[in-house]
Amino acid sequence: MTTTMTFEKALAELEEIVAKLEKEGTSLAESLALFEKGVKLARFLRTELDKAERKVEILLKDEKGGIRTEEFEAAEADDEAGPKAAPPAGRRKGGDDVPF
Repeated sequence: MTTTMTFEKALAELEEIVAKLEKEGTSLAESLALFEKGVKLARFLRTELDKAERKVEILLKDEKGGIRTEEFEAAEADDEAGPKAAPPAGRRKGGDDVPF
């Protein structure tokens, strides 16, 4: 794996490895080599996700240094996701479903 590996490239390569491993006819030696490469890619991806999570936590810190949690809602997924879950009870005002 080179230092120019991006999350997207690593994920695509891992998907290719999984597809190859699912096919019949791959030798044991080749399967083991693919598996080893897949594990390395999975570790790289996990590291990148951890870095992104830490950045998000930094961005969500309040003035006192505590982390406030917020629900993540993707604008694109709103149409496909179906009904939204009600906001947490602590965010309701007077029992309404108003999130502030």
